[in-house]
Amino acid sequence: MTKKSKFNFIRYASVWEDPEILCEALAPSARNGRILSIASAGDNALSLLTLNPSEIVAVDFSAPQIACLELRMAAFKKLSYLDLCKFLGVEKSEKRRETYCDQLRKILTKKAQGFWDNNLSLIQEGIIHGGKFERYLRLFGKWILPFVQSCSKIDELLRKKSLTERIEFYEEKWDHWRWRLLFKIFFSRFMMGRAGRDPSFFNHVEGTVGERILARSKYALTQCPTHQNPFLHYILRGNYATSHLPHYLRPEHYETIRARIDRIKPVEGSATEIEGKFDAFNLSDIFEYMSEEEFKSCYEKLLTQANPNARMAYWNMLVPRSCPKDFLTRVSPQKDQADSLHKVDQAWFYQKFVIEQVQ
Repeated sequence: MTKKSKFNFIRYASVWEDPEILCEALAPSARNGRILSIASAGDNALSLLTLNPSEIVAVDFSAPQIACLELRMAAFKKLSYLDLCKFLGVEKSEKRRETYCDQLRKILTKKAQGFWDNNLSLIQEGIIHGGKFERYLRLFGKWILPFVQSCSKIDELLRKKSLTERIEFYEEKWDHWRWRLLFKIFFSRFMMGRAGRDPSFFNHVEGTVGERILARSKYALTQCPTHQNPFLHYILRGNYATSHLPHYLRPEHYETIRARIDRIKPVEGSATEIEGKFDAFNLSDIFEYMSEEEFKSCYEKLLTQANPNARMAYWNMLVPRSCPKDFLTRVSPQKDQADSLHKVDQAWFYQKFVIEQVQ
């Protein structure tokens, strides 16, 4: 993946993984422990601070993704809660450049300063909207969805309903042939690879992509509450609902995250090259992009970094990955808990959630 994929721009301006199930999965080993976390845009690293770890090493190959995390950390340090939401892009603001230049820039590393100085337009837009994947999703919500669903139907989808009401609404009003056709085209391997993610991310994917994501979407829109899902609100509306924000942006977590913000250590590089031992691992979906041999090698290296009873948590979107057979004597899969959490995963497009505990 590192040889074929590009890391010179923001791929993800927000993290499209559910931090609530991640925190629950890692809580037994993360409290007062040391966490290794894939940084991405930083959302989940910030959420993991609510577990009261001693340190979070947030690592990513991509310098722009590390810059996203650094700028979020600076915003938590310097801004009030309302100003934080305005600066990031949840609330409206005309002063984001001013806030960056006057309050945040000086506490960033030189590398992060250089990146954001050259991308002030992304700051003015609100940094949670500045990734390739976010532009792809907003394209869907603004231009594709109106062709197949009316505004009134979208409003109804996002209203609070019982399980029975959600199923009836989906089957009778939402699930028609135009919805299925355009959804499968827009979220196909071809479209996602070029407009949303990266073609190389699908190197190890077998079978159709659009149909599998459509099946997971049907589950999310019927079996799970839609009115409180921040990811769904963003896709359909182009922004988060202020009443149902991502975990790290909820007002009840602001003071806790702010007080512990210096426990996060951003690192540009590989997760397997970090020194020291860890008690918990947020591995995102990194195994998705590796061959079987690469996955096995990476997994083995991570095991050498794990303390006894350490927990690993990660997602499978389209490629099945779990502890290689060679290491099952050293690792205990937490399948029941993982399956239970996956049923309520608000970032529903993942096919599987995996939790594994080191013996």
